[in-house]
Amino acid sequence: MTIIQSIILGIVEGVTEFLPISSTGHLILTGKLLGVEDSSFTKSFEIAIQLGAILSVIALYWKNFFPPLTNSRELVSGLATWKKVFAAFLPTAVIGFLLYKILKNYLLSNALLVVWSLALGGVALILFEWWYARRKTQEVDGRPFLEVNDISFKKSFWIGVWQALAIIPGVSRSGATIIGGLLMGINREKIVEFSFLLAVPTMAAATGYDLFKSAGSFSFDQFYLLAIGFIVSFVVALAAIKWLLNYVKNHTFISFGIYRIIAALLFWVLVVKT
Repeated sequence: MTIIQSIILGIVEGVTEFLPISSTGHLILTGKLLGVEDSSFTKSFEIAIQLGAILSVIALYWKNFFPPLTNSRELVSGLATWKKVFAAFLPTAVIGFLLYKILKNYLLSNALLVVWSLALGGVALILFEWWYARRKTQEVDGRPFLEVNDISFKKSFWIGVWQALAIIPGVSRSGATIIGGLLMGINREKIVEFSFLLAVPTMAAATGYDLFKSAGSFSFDQFYLLAIGFIVSFVVALAAIKWLLNYVKNHTFISFGIYRIIAALLFWVLVVKT
């Protein structure tokens, strides 16, 4: 991997992380399009720079992550939210730990799997939004849509199960959690907020565990490339996140579904068939 390639991949990660189009899938296919060597370092790079983009959320919205100690009401509410985030993190952590070798050795190098995941995920997003739009009132099973503080630990756990689907490259982590939350009756804006809160421990754990397992074999130059990609993804996400978050909160996923199908066809031609 070259410096230019690490910068390009960092840009791709910063733009795609918060959209339901799979940043991991885009990193894998873009890397193959750029001719990046398929190696253990490349796979670690693809995992680690996602944390850079996720940290931009903390940098911009740190007050949402760390409630003030002087306001007891906000502190209690914030701690309750983080307990639910941890409950959602658990199934992803367990599944990710059990399937780590399969993910690292097989899934992250399978371009065909990514293309199919992008295409089928696009169809699923479109069908879901068409179904979702048919509902006339903001109610699920007779209950009003839930706010973040109203999400039960049981629902939090199942959100984590939905997130675990994203262990398949091409399945969007944010898309899976948001759709899962909407199906359980959670307000669209609030499940987006919860999804990004959940991303922090998820990607921190994924990056930390992968570096623990693999970093000993990296050279200084590889750590340098990793740092570049990490910083670029962080900076690009800082520049794009407000627009991206507002768009995801206030628009349906149909346009992303269409994009995924088009992207799958293009990557099929440019990467898989060549």
